[in-house]
Amino acid sequence: MHREYHRWYSPRLGLELGVVMYGHWGPPLLGFPTSAGDEWELEGQSMAGALAPFIDAGRVKLYTVNSINGLSFYNKAAHPFHRSYVQSVFDSYLREEVVPFIWTTCQSRVAIATMGASFGAYHAANSLFKHPDVFKRCFAMSGVYDLRNFMDGLYDDNFYFNNPVDYLANLSDPWYFEQLASCDIHLITGTGPWEHSGPTYRLSEVLNSKGIRHSVDNWGPDGGHDWPYWKHQMGTYLAQLY
Repeated sequence: MHREYHRWYSPRLGLELGVVMYGHWGPPLLGFPTSAGDEWELEGQSMAGALAPFIDAGRVKLYTVNSINGLSFYNKAAHPFHRSYVQSVFDSYLREEVVPFIWTTCQSRVAIATMGASFGAYHAANSLFKHPDVFKRCFAMSGVYDLRNFMDGLYDDNFYFNNPVDYLANLSDPWYFEQLASCDIHLITGTGPWEHSGPTYRLSEVLNSKGIRHSVDNWGPDGGHDWPYWKHQMGTYLAQLY
């Protein structure tokens, strides 16, 4: 499997971050790590390897990023408003730096899909909801979509606009509805070990209230909160959709 590592300094975030690219060609799939992971986690947990047949066949081109959760919502040493600020800037980094990088390496302004598990599912879903003109499909596995528990009871605009159950509940801009109507949104859960489906169904309720098309994919006992389940799920989705 072809692999390239790219790293650059982000003036927005004030630090260097890396992106791993797997494959030569194919529609781009942007993968996010779990809460404490970096751009190498999907490879270290064998997710990239599990998707290798699709990558080698040119059915997808996988990109993985560091979601810097330790500097944002998991940074308990920082003021909550700093946590939400870092997440806001990270969202800008994705749109203004990572997306153009993906388009350059794909030699096309092609639609991008996202994937993530656990806290990575938050990033996968939030990225699509914030930028539905760029991200057109997401696979959000075992996710959480209301991050109030990370804010110590405080609340500001940066948090609001990065907390999906809040900003989606008040969505009114026709442009967003038009863009979201063309998206393929998979909220993935199950009844397997360590899985909590409540956050997935809560987000689905919000989307339903706004008429935003999506699917809640309940995998039953095959929907557990661990890498073997997530690898099986993504392999199945890629086989069916790519």
